[in-house]
Amino acid sequence: MHEGSGDSTGVLTGTTLAESVWLDRAHAHSERMRRWTEPHQERRSRGEKHPVLDFLFTYYSHRPTHLQRWHPGAGVVLAGTAARRFLDRPGYRETENGVVLDPAAFTGARVRTARFVASLLESTAARSPRLNCFGLHEWAMVYRQPVDEVRHAQLPLRLGTAGTDELVESLEIRCGHYDAFRFFTSPARPLNSLQPTRESQLELEQPGCLHTNMDLFKWSYKLAPFIPAELVGDCFELAVEIRETDMRASPYDLSGLGYDPLRIETAQGRAEYARIQAEFARRAAPLRARLIAHCHELLLGENTFLDDSHN
Repeated sequence: MHEGSGDSTGVLTGTTLAESVWLDRAHAHSERMRRWTEPHQERRSRGEKHPVLDFLFTYYSHRPTHLQRWHPGAGVVLAGTAARRFLDRPGYRETENGVVLDPAAFTGARVRTARFVASLLESTAARSPRLNCFGLHEWAMVYRQPVDEVRHAQLPLRLGTAGTDELVESLEIRCGHYDAFRFFTSPARPLNSLQPTRESQLELEQPGCLHTNMDLFKWSYKLAPFIPAELVGDCFELAVEIRETDMRASPYDLSGLGYDPLRIETAQGRAEYARIQAEFARRAAPLRARLIAHCHELLLGENTFLDDSHN
């Protein structure tokens, strides 16, 4: 084994981290995530909703406390007496060199998750980004919906109900992301040029989709703690930016929360949306590649991390 640098840009295997190194990494990760977790927890204690940021902690099921919690990933040995604190968590064991994730904790269910995630991310990465959806999925979620039944009913619609419906009818909806499509209103679903299902997910997800790139956060935490917490944090922070853009391009008026609208009802706004979409696709690509690499390391059983009993 060798001394690790703490860099989470690649897959660490057979690495021992000195106590001072991993303590610094753990502290840095926790402080980085507190920027988002503490305001959310404070709002929640006051019963205050945030129509943009709550999504990252409600639709996505990773608890704020878990997001703050640092973990080194598979095959990384934590040296020093302080590492024994990890023995209070499920899945860790002590060795003569320090504390490490127990291979037995990578169960059959986790193997199946890693296989699915690798397949989904690889099929997504193999496609060219499609940049012509213009965020109309959010508009389709309120199309012909009674005002009191709109998801964020506390927010006014920028174009009003009639203007929102008119825009949906005037532009082609091209949403291929099932977890967005399933929230379309019933009248909006036939207007979509694609009819995604859970079964067609591997065939339709593409790297230009804002929701596909936000979901890198979901796939990262579903593989935790077997990948580094820093990678989960990287995916989360990208998801925050994408969510803000997603809602700026939505039919809602978020000016009271400090978000300027991205007016996809205009040709200029649609061009700007496509430009931002392409930039998110560029930034998501290396995160997707890192997640794929971690999946393959786990599934190939490098350093005997897996044995045949888990297949």
